[in-house]
Order: sequence, then structure tokens, then C-alpha cells
Amino acid sequence: MPRPLNFHEDRLFPADATTRSYARGLYGLVKDLPIISPHGHTDPAWFATNEPFQDATDLLLAPDHYLFRMLYSQGIALDALKVRSKAGVPATDPRAAWKLLASNFHLFRGTPSWIWLNHVFSKVFGFTEVFDATTADDYFDRINEALATDAYRPRALFDRFNIETLATTEGPHEVLKHHQAIRESGWGGHVITAYRPDAVIDFEDERGPRAFERFAEVSGQDVYSWKSYLEAHRLRRAAFIEAGATSSDHGHPTAATADLSDVEAEALFQSLVKGEVTPEKAELFRAQMLTEMAKMSLDDGLVMQIHPGSHRNHNVGLLGSHGRDKGADIPMRTEYVDALKPLLTRLGNDPRLSVILFTLDETTYSRELAPLAGHYPVLKLGPSWWFHDSPEGMMRFREQVTETAGFYNTVGFNDDTRAFLSIPARHDVARRVDSAFLARMVAEHRMDLVEAEDLIVDLTYNLPKKAYKLDQSARHVHAHRHAG
Repeated sequence: MPRPLNFHEDRLFPADATTRSYARGLYGLVKDLPIISPHGHTDPAWFATNEPFQDATDLLLAPDHYLFRMLYSQGIALDALKVRSKAGVPATDPRAAWKLLASNFHLFRGTPSWIWLNHVFSKVFGFTEVFDATTADDYFDRINEALATDAYRPRALFDRFNIETLATTEGPHEVLKHHQAIRESGWGGHVITAYRPDAVIDFEDERGPRAFERFAEVSGQDVYSWKSYLEAHRLRRAAFIEAGATSSDHGHPTAATADLSDVEAEALFQSLVKGEVTPEKAELFRAQMLTEMAKMSLDDGLVMQIHPGSHRNHNVGLLGSHGRDKGADIPMRTEYVDALKPLLTRLGNDPRLSVILFTLDETTYSRELAPLAGHYPVLKLGPSWWFHDSPEGMMRFREQVTETAGFYNTVGFNDDTRAFLSIPARHDVARRVDSAFLARMVAEHRMDLVEAEDLIVDLTYNLPKKAYKLDQSARHVHAHRHAG
């Protein structure tokens, strides 16, 4: 007899009855607010074509590195999970891959993936029994039946999830045909892009040679000449802005910035273009390009997102067989104070610039990031991200940065996901955790309830809209309180 799926309505709320009551009330103010998702990696083709998703495995397992990295750590081959390799999509039976996930779902106990996936099962598909080997076939069949209906096509789910804005991420070497198709379709969903130039900035990126070729083609510039290379960025940023972009996105190994002279920057670029690549030169060029991107932001207004500190593709063998983004990225120690000094010395007081900082190194929260954001007007702190996108990680973030940076030097929550159906689940977790954090401050008489009610709405909705410049022609939500 299958066990019932106990997805409790008080999940993530404090155990103490008084504090839990405050958390319930605060969460009630924001649980139904529209979702602002300004930083993510969903596929714009889904919304351009509005084709049905293929099956449960194709939608929920194969693209989700949070899921398959855990299974891989237990010795399960990625091919058995239908994860794409460099040879293409393996000819694995999708039902067999799904049953493999179900048989090993206990591995996710205590992880955010358990919460996210059970939210999808319970709230999106209406399951009431636990997901395991005994229910795997029923889950697979019922999910596939749902995906075949119009109600589960991408645009219908987008509307059902109450997503107000969703940003995807593309490189300057990529054409934006799917975003154009979305705009021309007449559908009202607000799907925008973000400018992610890593592949044509990082000379240690294996995508670089082909990305440079495509960059030249789509920009119409000689991208092997320094001045034309910069002009190509300006032109592509303008095209991205036309496609709705309000931000750029920079995933460098470190937070290093530089402020070279024009002569020095050009000489460095030409050396790299000639193939004289060393780790030191590649790092210095990445550092210089953060400053160049910041200078461009003064003119075009794109918000900069800098999220360093990941040793990407740490598993060299897996990179060779399956390529990038296969769950082998590992957090590293990251320094910000000295690293950002050149950029901040040059531009840190310019009101035209806005920079959102992320970290995978939690030791920097109270020591470096909160003091920096608590002083420089151009800086805001992005939410706990990636490996720390969890109830515990979100709570640690609030506990460590609030005392110095406050709440209003942060930017709310963003989900940073490729897994479309997990978006409402992730935002629900963030809303519950912030409600719990504020409830504790109310219970400890560090904040009155009216302040907390205003603040939970700002953290959920108003701050991300403002930080990503999505509020300029849109509404500002206020807390709606009930007397008594």
C-alpha cells in the first residue's frame, strides 16, 4: 500500500507556535504574488514554439543537474538517466530512466530537490502518494498524459504559475530568434533574455574559437581587432536590450577586475588572439572585461550580475564524454575586497551603474560582501545561489548579511534554474524562509508586525523588480492587511 505524500502546509515554518503563527500570516501576504524570475536558464524555444514536453524523463530528470549529480555520485551512469552526452541523447528507455530515479528518490531526503520535486508532484500534477519504485509507473503514465494536454504546454504552465517576468540567458554569439518569435506570437508572456558573454571573454573556455566565429557573424564586426571587438559587444548588447534584456550575466572563475589603459588592454587582447594564452593572461583579460562591461552599462543601463567562484567542469573525464553543465561544478574560495577594487575605484560611485554580486563562498557574507554592499551605492547582493539555494542556505544568507547590508541592499530571490516546473517550487521555498526569518524578528521584538508585512512584500516582489529595472512601467505591490 503506497504511503501518502505528506507535503505539509507548514513546511519550513518555525516549530514554536507563536513564531509559526507570525510566519503563516506573513507568507499569506505573498504566497500568491506574481513570480519575478530575472535570472535563469530555461529554454526560450519552449515558449516560442509552445510544443508539448516530451515525457516525464525529458522534462524533469534529464535536464536537471541537481537530480542527476546526486545519482551519479551513487554510481549511476548518466546514460542510464537519458542525460545527453557528446554523442547525443542515449537510446535509454525513458520509463527505465524514470524508474531508476524513483528507486533512488530516498537519496534526496533532506535536500532542496526533495522539496522542489514533491512540490511539482503535489501542486502541479496532483499526486497524493509518495514517489518511489511502487508508484513510478503510475507517476510516469499520469505525467505523460497531462503533458499531452493543452493545459500543460509551456505557455499555459507559464500563465498558471503566475510568472510575471522570466529571463533566459544567451551568449552574444547566439541569435535571438526564439525571443523574436515570442514577441511576434501575440502571446502575453513576458520572456526576456540576459547578456552572458563568457564564451567570447574567457580564452580558457573550450567554446571560444567557434563562439568567436559566430560572434563575428552575428555582429558584423572584426572581433579579432580590439576596437571592433568592443563595438561588437555594444551592438549585441543593443540587440539583447531590444529583445527585452535588462541585465548582463558574468560567470567568471574569480571576482577579479582590472583597469588597464587602452594601450595595455589592446596589447593583452592581441596577444591572446594570437594564441599566446596563459592562465595569468586569461585571468587578467576576464578581469579587464568586467570593467569594460561596467563602462558599457553606464551607457546602455544593463544591470551587471557577477557570480564567480565555481570550478566548472571539475570532472575532466565527464567533460570529455558529456560536455559542460553535467553537475561537476564545485564551489571555490572567493575573494571580493581586493578583487573588485579596480572596478569600484573607477566606477563605484557612479549612480548609472548597478552591480549584483553573488557568491558560492559563504565565508564572505559577513566579512566582505555585506560591508561592500553596505557602503558602495552601485552594489547589491544577489540571493543564496546554486549550492546554497536551500532553506538552510537562505537562512544563513539573511542571518549573516542583514546586520551590515540591511534588507534593501539585497535583491529578493531568483531561481537560476533550467528546470521550468521547479520555478514556483523554488520561489515558494524562498517566500516561506523569508517569512520564517521575519517572524522570528517579530517574535523577538526586533521588528513590529507592520514593518514585517511591508518587508515580506518587498523581498518577494518589489526588490527584484527594482534591482533588475523591471519596475519602470509596472506596478508596485503593497501589503494588504486585515483589521482585527
